[in-house]
Amino acid sequence: MIAILTGKRAVAVAAALSAVTAFAATAFAVTALANDLNLPRQKVELVAPPFVHAHQQVTGEGPKIMQFTLTIKEKEIVVDDQGTKLQAMTFNGSIPGPLMVVHEGDYVEVTLVNPESNLMPHNIDFHSAAGAAGGSDLTLVSPGEQAVLRWKAMRTGVFLYHCIPGEMAPWHIAAGLSGAVMVLPRDGLKDAAGKPLHYDRVYYIGEQDFYIPRDEKGKFKTYPTLGESYSDTMEMMRKLVPSHVVFNGAVGALTGKNAMPAKVGETVLIVHSQADRDSRPHIVGGFGDYVWETGKFSNPPETGLETWLIRGGSAGAALYKFQQPGIFAYVNHRMVEAFELGATAHFRVEGPWNDDLMTQVKAPGPIPIKSTQR
Repeated sequence: MIAILTGKRAVAVAAALSAVTAFAATAFAVTALANDLNLPRQKVELVAPPFVHAHQQVTGEGPKIMQFTLTIKEKEIVVDDQGTKLQAMTFNGSIPGPLMVVHEGDYVEVTLVNPESNLMPHNIDFHSAAGAAGGSDLTLVSPGEQAVLRWKAMRTGVFLYHCIPGEMAPWHIAAGLSGAVMVLPRDGLKDAAGKPLHYDRVYYIGEQDFYIPRDEKGKFKTYPTLGESYSDTMEMMRKLVPSHVVFNGAVGALTGKNAMPAKVGETVLIVHSQADRDSRPHIVGGFGDYVWETGKFSNPPETGLETWLIRGGSAGAALYKFQQPGIFAYVNHRMVEAFELGATAHFRVEGPWNDDLMTQVKAPGPIPIKSTQR
């Protein structure tokens, strides 16, 4: 960090981080000793989005301590088919970070690892947790350190998590450090009347806005290190005009050969997060059969939506039962972001076509010339 900031600002920020680290270490040690829970533990191996680790939708078991590990990886990534590079910051190497699934009443125990090879201090703010700035005050780790945080999942829904290291939080988030947690009701999802809802597949889509500077010729700039990208990137971020708006870290990350598979008749749960900007998800040729637009399962889902809103700094969820085969585009319906900046994904759906739902009555052809009577 000292290599990035200079003068009084660098000293002030470094001192603040040092103070928070000392406080966090002491406070967390006391908290951990005071809350040594005698509950079953389950270690979960996280997977990279859009996929989600195995989990039960309904559980008859009692609360557990669900153990997860998130490792911060600062690395260079390619964000489009033009080879544009970004000095990124990631949870477990992916943008977004992995989706973590637990049930209401479980305890979430997260080991946050900041390898010595990294440049920056990092922490994590769970929107699903109560206290200590979502855990960020207790997890600030410098390179070569790790911390363990435990919090109780008291509210159901899908929630954002992200890095928030003081005044550098916007940069860390814009560089890729966000993900989501899904807290399921112990008896599963329900519609407004209390009828159980089930999904056959679940996918996690994390929408990300990138701010990659251009040189005097209009070409995207490349930086040899994360630190050297800071000043130019922050200058561009302050203009609030992204160079890319993408799903899962890159243009095309979820299209073509990377399309998300499904079958006709299957119900798919789509979890969608956006740490910075509002988004407007839309399935081209489909619907949101049940949509938790604000992402909270304690609220009844809306039904039959064509497009819904994901508020910046939150996550939402939608269920759709695919009715037809084909390639279904899933887009941010601010179309310039979908077509020009990259916010497009595909579902590849297999199965029989239903002519009753849609049929081509007549193929495109010349407009017939009407004969006139004399």
